[in-house]
Amino acid sequence: MRPPAIVLLSGGLDSSTCLLIARERGVEVHALSFDYGQRHKVELDAARAIATRYGASSHRIVKLDLPAAASSALTDPAIAVPKNSLGREDIPITYVPARNTIFLAHAIAWAEVLHASDVYIGANALDYSGYPDCRPEFLEAFERMANLGTRAGVEGRLALAIQAPLLRMTKAQIVAEGVRLGLDFGLTSSCYDPGPDGRPCGACDSCLLRIKGFREAGVQDPRM
Repeated sequence: MRPPAIVLLSGGLDSSTCLLIARERGVEVHALSFDYGQRHKVELDAARAIATRYGASSHRIVKLDLPAAASSALTDPAIAVPKNSLGREDIPITYVPARNTIFLAHAIAWAEVLHASDVYIGANALDYSGYPDCRPEFLEAFERMANLGTRAGVEGRLALAIQAPLLRMTKAQIVAEGVRLGLDFGLTSSCYDPGPDGRPCGACDSCLLRIKGFREAGVQDPRM
């Protein structure tokens, strides 16, 4: 029997597709989500729905108190989420300092306890917002660190692998993969600045990337 896997599950399109990829590969899936004070906390409801719908063996939601909450539009309500600004070359104000580093650190700690060899993350380096912690160089470096800094890795009992199956896919390819795997897109939430009812704004970077992906894939998005 294959070792179980941890899947970082935000409730968005990418992480939900990752969960289904892990499940298709025949591993026991344990989902891990984070409440880090994000303004789009509706994504946690989506994560719960996805984990339940697709049979995650367990689903943990970890409460985090980030030390730099005031530096990002996703965690500081006083900073406006940029709209219609996709395509710039700078790192956007929606970047949350060290977010994936913190998430992955929690994931490998849980993986070591569960004897899980794989941690899945929905990072993408093609159609994405430009975050430095979504690049392949970062993920490769983190994997090396994980095996150097854990008891399981040092003792050779378990080789931890960071799995990023969507890393080099376009958003349209991710949508197509979701279709193939039977993902209910209506359960997912991608918007950085949803309304009080959870409806997407349709203009933030994440919404624009999602719209682009569904349009290019020729698929109707039930959330838009």
